[in-house]
Amino acid sequence: MTDHTETDPAPGRAGSGAAGGAPMRAVALRLLGSPEAAEEVLRTAADPGRLSEVAGLCLDRLRSRESRRPAVRDPLDAPGASGDDVLDTLTPSERIAFVLHEDFGVPYDDIGPVVERTPAAARQLAARARRRVEGTEEMPEPDPERQRQVVTAFLAAARADDVEALVALLDPDAVLRADAEAERNGAAPAHGAGAVAHRVAGRAQEARPALVDGAAGLMWAAADGKPKAVLRFTVLEGRVTAVDALADGPHLDRLELGPLESS
Repeated sequence: MTDHTETDPAPGRAGSGAAGGAPMRAVALRLLGSPEAAEEVLRTAADPGRLSEVAGLCLDRLRSRESRRPAVRDPLDAPGASGDDVLDTLTPSERIAFVLHEDFGVPYDDIGPVVERTPAAARQLAARARRRVEGTEEMPEPDPERQRQVVTAFLAAARADDVEALVALLDPDAVLRADAEAERNGAAPAHGAGAVAHRVAGRAQEARPALVDGAAGLMWAAADGKPKAVLRFTVLEGRVTAVDALADGPHLDRLELGPLESS
């Protein structure tokens, strides 16, 4: 991949100078990877020639798509080597920031409002996405104690129905995923810190801390002590980026569960 500097190119490819069906169709197609989805976004937009509106609608679709990803994925579904598959590994906001800047030269001042970040934060999103796409990003070392603290605080905030505290613990692009049985039990998928916080607030009275595949999580147990449901967390840089609600018997059987002991 071509080495990119952090200097914004002159706007015009898809920034303030992009208008009309053809340029925005190209933007929507690249952002969504689907001609049908791109055409639907353009039909839905009140002004299909306005970048901020088209990109915002694409972001909504990407967030909805992310929340509907399976809570447990088949290993055969892992991304391959194609560019579109690599884009699927990015969060919705990372994908928007990366594609708009790298592929269409949109300035970060214009990208920021679309992804609900400052221009500087949008720049960071694009840079992080670029490292992942190029295969140069290294995942941070796991911090079990920090994760335990975050999950413990998450449980306390959920029990207290404290949406504000939950939002503070969640990444802005956090996602709640659920398997089929968890959805039947009311764990509806959600995307975004606010949406996820409202889904879990007040709903963890019977949950207890547990080790889920060696990491801090939450578990609901039946009278005989067997797990009924589990929340598995992904924690990066001190914030929850994903919560997987698992209640299907086969999913629970594959998990290694144990008590979470405070240090």
